Amino acid sequence: MANSKLPAILMTCFAAFGGILFGYDTGTISGIIAMPHFLEVFGTLGPDGVHYIPSADKSLMVSILSAGTFFGALLGYPFSDYMGRKWGLIAACLVFCVGVALQTAAVGVAVFSVGRFVAGLGVGIVSCLVPMYQSECSPKWIRGTVVSCYQWAITIGLLLAAIANNGCKDRPDASAYRIPIGIQFIWAAILAGGMLFLPESPRYYIKKGRNDLAAHSLSRLLNCDLEDEELKTELAEIQANLEHERRIGSGTYLDCFREGKGKNRMRVLTGIFLQAWQQLTGINFIFYYGTTFFEQSGISNPFIITIITNVVNVVSTVPGMYLVERLGRRQLLLIGAAGMCLCEFIVAIVGVTVGSDNLAAQRVLISFVCIYIFFFAASWGPIAWVICGEIYPLSIRAKAMSLSTASNWLWNFGIGYATPYMVDAGPGNANLGAKVFFVWGSTCLGCLIFTYFLIPETKGLSLEEIDVMYEEVSPRNSVRWSPAAGLRHDSENQFSKSVHDQKVSETRVDDIRMSDV
Repeated sequence: MANSKLPAILMTCFAAFGGILFGYDTGTISGIIAMPHFLEVFGTLGPDGVHYIPSADKSLMVSILSAGTFFGALLGYPFSDYMGRKWGLIAACLVFCVGVALQTAAVGVAVFSVGRFVAGLGVGIVSCLVPMYQSECSPKWIRGTVVSCYQWAITIGLLLAAIANNGCKDRPDASAYRIPIGIQFIWAAILAGGMLFLPESPRYYIKKGRNDLAAHSLSRLLNCDLEDEELKTELAEIQANLEHERRIGSGTYLDCFREGKGKNRMRVLTGIFLQAWQQLTGINFIFYYGTTFFEQSGISNPFIITIITNVVNVVSTVPGMYLVERLGRRQLLLIGAAGMCLCEFIVAIVGVTVGSDNLAAQRVLISFVCIYIFFFAASWGPIAWVICGEIYPLSIRAKAMSLSTASNWLWNFGIGYATPYMVDAGPGNANLGAKVFFVWGSTCLGCLIFTYFLIPETKGLSLEEIDVMYEEVSPRNSVRWSPAAGLRHDSENQFSKSVHDQKVSETRVDDIRMSDV
């Protein structure tokens, strides 16, 4: 049977559908909290006779999802390592549906917030497991594009949420917000149903010592027979690398923060801070509070502008999916950080000097917000997930991935909770308005510096070759590193040569006992 990478690409791309849950659930709240009927049910009647949601309640309802996703991301480790990547995702969908049911039935802030929290648990688990599953199952030459599909699905989810909100906002009853929320049952059913037919990660099976099941799983991904030489070699490479990792560490949480030969501490902290910097770009300010911000800026139809920004987000992710395997991860992040920094400072300066009441200023604001979204969607949006999915050793991958994803959601929660107090007018609020973009511009400068010193180039490398690269060079010098240049063979590390030595690979395959399959 001729080998084909198409099945692996299609299967791992489908797993990206988990991003729809992520994007849609985070995107609905921006429009829902501005809907007239939602304000009547959950808000407070103001002295002017208009219902509004106090900043405290608004912060709670928006940010509580991120609190749930933080704990859900930490649950990503036990779900993925004890249930498996595949069944962990299916279980996460069930948790998510419980949260959606609570939100749909809620008639008060408390129950609605609990529903958001429970749904967040499911989203957090999904956001940890999807990039991990994709990285472990996709071919190395297209792995960056495949994992980028997850971010693309997030942007599509955000767009679908904006469309649903716009279509339902003027309904005179509770269906105005219950329909957009209830649609999420469909996304969860599609993901869980599809995952039933996908293979488990072969690297998960190897870690569990189930080499026979690993062979079957990899044969489906490679579309080849169990006796195929490519299959045997790849299984041997994965197993040899895992044995090497186990010789230098036991794979505990403590090992995540031991430097050692494999530079585990550097790698884990890189992922944790990379996800933090992604949130500190300020992107979720636009997608959580964009409708409210544009409305306060005097724009006549903020719901339509929100749809436009979401369309830009979806379309702009496509160039990033292409460039991640051409320019590479590191260079794309540097370009994206510089572009975002420039755009956000321009928005802040125009907002302060001209004011948002001016029509020309409004156009500049919208234009540069869209350009800013382009730079984010083509770089920091997808690439953060790509890098976190591929830089960790197999022995600690689930734990490290859960920690980095939890970092994403912790900062997401903090920014979501603090933003109303930063932007809104009123007692106790900073009333920054457009000046908040000075904050985001400064953090994007931090993204640029962080990338230069700590993000390695992993384009075209297998997950096992990335382990060798970390042992050989620093992130700044990774661009010039290649597997051939990194070959070495000593008593402590026999893995790097065995990856490239067919005789050693065939010897290790004998330990797999393919005859038992």
